Amino acid sequence: MDALKLKILELLKEDARRSADLIATMLGTAEDEVARAISEMEADKVIVKYATVVNWSKVDDEKVTALIEVQITPERGRGFDAIAERIYLYPEVKSVYLMSGAYDLLVEIEGSSLKQVASFVSNKLSPIDRVLSTKTNFILKKYKQDGIIFEDQADDHRMLVSP
Repeated sequence: MDALKLKILELLKEDARRSADLIATMLGTAEDEVARAISEMEADKVIVKYATVVNWSKVDDEKVTALIEVQITPERGRGFDAIAERIYLYPEVKSVYLMSGAYDLLVEIEGSSLKQVASFVSNKLSPIDRVLSTKTNFILKKYKQDGIIFEDQADDHRMLVSP
């Protein structure tokens, strides 16, 4: 991937609302070149989606998010991919990651209650062939996501001391 596309990706990751015109100005290049690069990256599925980061704790829509550690036995010839695909097709599942360490997959799910999340784990996830064990961790509070700090930071009123 060329340097221009990498710079465009960085700028869009910071703020997906930036226009091709603004990005071109920021990078000192032509707008049509930026627009073409963005179109190519969308067609090649480098840019998959433009998303908004929401601080759900400021909204009255209560959601329960859980991170589930899943140990599995890989499938001959397909490894972890077949089981991961079965899991990520459920609508409750927001993310699935292949991990190194004590467990194989990390599954992020969202539900309307603890009971709904527990039901997903016991009725849908655990019965999958090749799932050996699960460990559910509930997210109690998000402080930072995708580089964005959710909490208002208190001003530092300490005196500046220099050597």
